[in-house]
Amino acid sequence: MHRRYKLKTVSPFGRRKRFSPLMLIGLSVPLVLAVIASVVFIVPRLGSHAAAVNGDCTLIVPANPLTAQGLATPYKLVATNADNGPCNEANKMQAAFVQGAVIDPATGQISIYNPLVIDRGTKPAAAPVVPKLPANGIVALWFGFNGNNLTLRGTRGSLRQGNCVNGANGSIFGQFAYCNAPAFFRAANRAIQAGQLTPPALGMANDKQTCPSVRDFGVVDMDQSDNVITSYLVTANGQTAQMTAANVAALKNNAQTQTNGSDNRLLAVALDGALGCTPWMAPDLADPGQMLPALPLDELQAAAQQAAPVALVPAGDPMVLNNNQPDLNKTNAYRRGVDQPAAGNMDAASTTTYCQHLLAVGPARIQLDMQFTQGQGSPDPAAGNSLFTFLAQRFVASYGPNGLNCVGLLNTPDPVAVTTDGAGVAISATFNAGNTNGNGNGNGNGNGNGNGNGDGNGNGNGDSPNNTQNNNPGATPTVPATDPNATPTTPTVPADSPTVTPTTGPGATPTPTTSPTATPTATAGN
Repeated sequence: MHRRYKLKTVSPFGRRKRFSPLMLIGLSVPLVLAVIASVVFIVPRLGSHAAAVNGDCTLIVPANPLTAQGLATPYKLVATNADNGPCNEANKMQAAFVQGAVIDPATGQISIYNPLVIDRGTKPAAAPVVPKLPANGIVALWFGFNGNNLTLRGTRGSLRQGNCVNGANGSIFGQFAYCNAPAFFRAANRAIQAGQLTPPALGMANDKQTCPSVRDFGVVDMDQSDNVITSYLVTANGQTAQMTAANVAALKNNAQTQTNGSDNRLLAVALDGALGCTPWMAPDLADPGQMLPALPLDELQAAAQQAAPVALVPAGDPMVLNNNQPDLNKTNAYRRGVDQPAAGNMDAASTTTYCQHLLAVGPARIQLDMQFTQGQGSPDPAAGNSLFTFLAQRFVASYGPNGLNCVGLLNTPDPVAVTTDGAGVAISATFNAGNTNGNGNGNGNGNGNGNGNGDGNGNGNGDSPNNTQNNNPGATPTVPATDPNATPTTPTVPADSPTVTPTTGPGATPTPTTSPTATPTATAGN
């Protein structure tokens, strides 16, 4: 979800939504242990705040990132271009997150460990726990970001050591990246085939339908499977700590929670809670006795249990575009990071087909679940006044011309219309297509924090920040405040760094992509 919860401006659930200052508001420490159930999923509107907030940050990956010591070494956040302003982990709109998982090949047991992110030049509020890893354990990492573009930078070859992928063909994904994910998923799938690991059934929801997965067209948006479910503690002086019972107790009331808005969090926290479903969780190696949901668990469960039609990252997903053009190699690089099958050609990653399923399934499920979601707090109060209206505006943004452009590809009007108040917050929605008719209004309670995914795309990994950036208006736009039926507007792309050269000029022909089977490129010295 790039920016706003999918109205996505940079929302965790809405990718490309507008940047909401409420988006990552933290919860008080007493609620930290319940953060999984109370987190908000907001996507920042970095586009409209580019002058005030630097949406392009770099995360320095520590040496030997797949080892116990590497996992316990804090990642360091810094501005990709200091001339555009600093990047601070305590800033809700710039926070980066890391989620790790390890599988024991001998038993098939999966455990979760979320490494810490700090500002470069600072120290953590509490030393990270050094995890005890199983012998020959296979570790993988996934990254999320509340800004626009997150670039990975190596330390003494750490990007090569970790098999890290920030994008492909010189174009980064935006808010997402991963290290060693394909190896982890291969091991997990072998364990599943051997009967050592069994993804749980999705279960039955309160609406008498199967509980949704991250590959359900009733849940996905324009950029599915992005960002993570990691949370951190942030102190008043800007230091961060892992979310553990010990740290909560030690920091008492001197910390708030910082969360990464994401499609996975929207599902595992907001929707599962509203629909009476239960996310798959695994032991937390940083906090013995605690269980956590995680992106890799969501993807493995969806791969095993999601019935047709199955939503897979399409070529039109803003995070896999290269200079606003489809790039099959980049699409497949992204898919490999979330355990999705590679597409052999563009037809196999058809955005038109994706839109057809989104139209057939999305509005009907949103409307059916209104009875359970309209009384729930919104993941992003700046996008919708309840979980119901948030989901409705998220669909509108994804279906529209500044999202996947389903309205143009299908030549079919958006079946969902939202009404907004004077602040641009969705307060009701109407369904007007085929078997989706009716209306409802918001009246949600509570508030939440979260943030979204951005799409713009830079590129490459490297110890040196020699990355180029594409002007890709990828995140999901927000619904205009004045006209509920107007086309969502595209957020302004943050100004290019003076040292960053666009890969192509306006109107120029995009650089040809490499073979669909090519390995994602990485800058020398990673």
